[in-house]
Amino acid sequence: MDIKRVAIDAVTEKIVMNVVHMDYKGQVAKRINEKMPLAQVKGFRKGAVPKELVVKQYGKGIKQEEVKKVVDLALERYIQSERLNLLGTPLPVVNEGLDWDAEELTFEFEIGLVPNFEIDLDAKNDIVKYIVTADDKLIDGQVERIQKQFGKAIPQEEVTADSDIKGIFTNEAEGIGNTTTITLSIFKDQATADKFIGKKVGDVVTVNTKGLFQDDHQLMDYLKVGHDNVHDLAIDVDFTIEAINASEPAELNQELFDKLFGEGAVASLDELKAKIKEDAESQFAQQADQKLLGDVTEFLIENTKFELPEAFLKKWLQTVGEKKLSAEEAEVEYARSEKGLRYQLIEGKAMAQSDIKITFEDLKAFTTKNIRQQMAQFGQGNASDEEVQKIVARVLSNQDEVKRLSEQVVAEKLLELFKEKANPTTKEVTYEEFIAASYGE
Repeated sequence: MDIKRVAIDAVTEKIVMNVVHMDYKGQVAKRINEKMPLAQVKGFRKGAVPKELVVKQYGKGIKQEEVKKVVDLALERYIQSERLNLLGTPLPVVNEGLDWDAEELTFEFEIGLVPNFEIDLDAKNDIVKYIVTADDKLIDGQVERIQKQFGKAIPQEEVTADSDIKGIFTNEAEGIGNTTTITLSIFKDQATADKFIGKKVGDVVTVNTKGLFQDDHQLMDYLKVGHDNVHDLAIDVDFTIEAINASEPAELNQELFDKLFGEGAVASLDELKAKIKEDAESQFAQQADQKLLGDVTEFLIENTKFELPEAFLKKWLQTVGEKKLSAEEAEVEYARSEKGLRYQLIEGKAMAQSDIKITFEDLKAFTTKNIRQQMAQFGQGNASDEEVQKIVARVLSNQDEVKRLSEQVVAEKLLELFKEKANPTTKEVTYEEFIAASYGE
C-alpha cells in the first residue's frame, strides 16, 4: 500500500491511498472459505456449492468489506504516525467510477488541519480589571431587603403605594412567564405605578416593556429576558396579581443576626453591614473575574489571526450528527460556531505555550473546594474530610461531571495566566458602574 498527502491549501490536505491486491487478498480468501459451508445457491445442497459460484455470488461484497477494513485501519495508523492534528474527521472523496476489479484501488480522504499560530499574551491592550465595591447605597438596600424578607407579611385587599405584589409577567408569543414580587417603586414613571393602585388578587395589569424600568437590564431580572433583547424590547406584558401584602420590617436584633449568620457571628448593625459588604464584594470579585476572562478572550480572538479549513469544515458539518445538514444549514452552523472554535484553539495554544496541564489532583482539589463551599451555604461548614472526600469520589465517578469540572479548572488556570500576562488596568467601581461597563448603558 502506498499512502501520501497532497496539499490543497495551508490547512487542508488530501490523503491518497493506493491499495493493491496483496493488501487484502489473504483476508478475502479466508472469508470465502468461511462462507463456503454456509453458502446457499439454488440447485446445490448447503455446503456443496462450488467455490467459483460462492466467489461469483459473495466475492464482490466480501472484497469491499475487507478493503474498507484495510483502508480504515491504514488511515488511522497513518494519522497517528504522521502526528496529524485534525479538525473534524477525514472525509472520504466520493469516487462513483471506482473499478472494484482493478488491480490497484485508489481512495482519497480530505482532512482539515489545526492551523499553526502563536499568541501574544503580552500584547498591548486596553483591558480593564474591575475591583467592584459595595457602596453605602447597596449595603443599605440589602439591609432593607433583609428586614422585609424576615419581616411580617400582612395581607391586603388591594394594592397601595407601599404594597409588595406577587404575580406573574406573561407574554405567550415571546415565551415570557416569570413569577416575581414587585413594588411600585421599581417602575420608571408614576403613570405605570398608578395602573396597579386599587387592583386586587386575580386582576391583570398590562404594561409595555419599553421604558418600564429605570434600567432596561431590570427586564432580565423581572421578566427573565436575555440581555441581547432588553434594549430594543417594546412589547405588552400582562401582570396577573397572585398576592398583595404590606410588610412590617423585621427588627434588627440579635435574634435576626443569629438566624442569618449563626449564633454570635454578628452582634450589631455595623457588623451586619460589614458582613454584607464582605459577602457582596466576594461575589462581585467572581463576576469581575468572569468579565476579565471574557474580555481577554475577545481580545485574543480579535488579535490572533489564523486560517481555518473553512470549506472542509462546512462539508464536514453536513455529515455529522443524527440529522444531516444541507449546504445552506452548514453555512449557518459554521458561522454560529466559528468563534467558539477559534477560542478553543487559542485556549489550547495558551495552555501549551505556558506549559499549563490539568492533573487529577487539580481536579480533585477544585471539586473539594466547591463541595466545601456548597456545604457551608447549607450550614454544614464543619463536615469532616472523610465526608467531603466520599462526595468528591462520587462526583468524579460521573464522566459528565468530570468534563464540566475540568472545563472550570481550565478556566481558572487561564484566568490566573491572563491576570499575570495581559497586565490589565485596574479600576475600582461600584456595582452599578460595573453593570454599566459589562452590559452598556
